[in-house]
Amino acid sequence: MAREIKVWDILTRTFHWSLVVIFFIAYVTGDEENLLHIYSSYIIIGLLGFRLIWGIVGPRYARFSNFIFGIKPTLVYLQSVLIGRPVYYLGHNPLGGWMIIFLLVSLALTSWTGLELYANEGKGPLATTTRDLIPAVQANGKEEDQDDERLARENEKGNEWLEELHEATAGFTLLLVFIHIGGVFLSSWLHKENLVKAMWTGYKTPPDDFKAD
Repeated sequence: MAREIKVWDILTRTFHWSLVVIFFIAYVTGDEENLLHIYSSYIIIGLLGFRLIWGIVGPRYARFSNFIFGIKPTLVYLQSVLIGRPVYYLGHNPLGGWMIIFLLVSLALTSWTGLELYANEGKGPLATTTRDLIPAVQANGKEEDQDDERLARENEKGNEWLEELHEATAGFTLLLVFIHIGGVFLSSWLHKENLVKAMWTGYKTPPDDFKAD
């Protein structure tokens, strides 16, 4: 009978599936005036904060030290995949590990640009640190009016730049998600295991010749 080994803890699995759902909600409600988009983005930031901590103090296979590999082992794994004899990893393989890092960084950048956009409207946790808010117009002051118009144009340009960056990082994150999904199915096929099920139950069934250390 094939042996099952517990790999993913309940908090790692909860984080993973929660992020899947919340990112989908945030993406399809991508409007800065949409409260569902805003609050789902806050949840994503909280999830990222948890994963950062859990990647340091969590159990073995949740830690960054377990799945962040150097260039050499990553290339060795890639070569093993290309020749059809992939090296088996009980946790994340080197390519999967780097994909996780790229996703977390991309999500963090998307969240930051979104917070900056919201702050330019005088809202959100970064609003008090925003320096681009337009000062109140002073009556009967031509110089003040000119300054206000200049600041308004600068603020609008800043918002346009941030909005483009926010959309770009969100789109890049979505691209990474699709690549990640493709990698999961490819890895499942190469290693003859169901990684989606494993992330749901927490258990993996390694090959018979695999020796857990």
